[in-house]
Amino acid sequence: MSITGEFSRVLSVTNRRPRGRRTRPPVLLAALLTACALLAGCSAGAADPAPAPAAPAPPPTPAAPTSTAPAVPELPGGGTEVFPGRRMAALYGHPGTPSMGVLGEQDLPRSIARAKDLAADFQPLVREPVVPAFEIIATVADRAPGPDGDYSAEMSVEELRPWVEQAGKAGVYVVLDLQPGTTDFPTQARRYAELLAQPHVGLALDPEWRLAPGQRHGAQVGSVTAAEINETSAWLAGLVREKALPQKVFLLHQFRVSMISDRQRVVTAHPELATVLHADGYGTREEKTETWNALHAAPRPEGLWWGWKNFIDEDRPTFTPRQTYAVRPESPVFVSYQ
Repeated sequence: MSITGEFSRVLSVTNRRPRGRRTRPPVLLAALLTACALLAGCSAGAADPAPAPAAPAPPPTPAAPTSTAPAVPELPGGGTEVFPGRRMAALYGHPGTPSMGVLGEQDLPRSIARAKDLAADFQPLVREPVVPAFEIIATVADRAPGPDGDYSAEMSVEELRPWVEQAGKAGVYVVLDLQPGTTDFPTQARRYAELLAQPHVGLALDPEWRLAPGQRHGAQVGSVTAAEINETSAWLAGLVREKALPQKVFLLHQFRVSMISDRQRVVTAHPELATVLHADGYGTREEKTETWNALHAAPRPEGLWWGWKNFIDEDRPTFTPRQTYAVRPESPVFVSYQ
């Protein structure tokens, strides 16, 4: 509060002599003058402004929050979005089974070294980092029904854990591949939720090995509906949100249009996932190119990334890294070797 005005009171005394023949004694006059001076001094003192009241204390500073949202961990190669900004070069297969792909041709330490060498072969061709990767067949299509009757032999989480964890420590991305037999993709994916909760682990669905009731592996090529794919992707996207994870690779294998019956209805809008259509055809260069072009020509949703598989033994000849990246209309961001 401020003082808006200053009040003063001045005592004025008129010192006029009255008319008449008698005058006041000098002593009385001096006394009156002294009294006036004293009263004037008191009035001046009373006119001094009162001291301003103290300003109110500022409000207390709010306490800093004691906890913050956890930071999203980065992917191998940096960042939290898969594509664009990186490509991947992967060894495909099943640990300990050489006939199923190059991943199974050596032990874990040598597989990590081989994946890094593969990525290094592609790196001079592009500006963005090429990240080494594993695509591990976690559930293997089986001619026998097995104890659960689904014609799919599932690796346990504990069997996969060393491959997943050691790869992560070495900067290698991991994709878990599902060949579900007569069960469905969402059921098998949930089996590996603990591993998929790690930031460097994605998921692949292989419709070739998705059987309808009464079908058997080897008698026909399997297929899956967009609805089942969408159920799987919705669950996986929810896991990413729940665990505050970076974006994940969500990979769909295909070499025939019929393998995904209504592909144009596949949902690719989950920001938590980078959906990759992976062309799996093998054979001559002309045959592989024909498969690639047919998959591009068929109805498809917007927002797909594209992948390519090279078969070391079955392709005649195997594409070089430069030839692989040169395919059009879109250069593949995910390349695997079987």
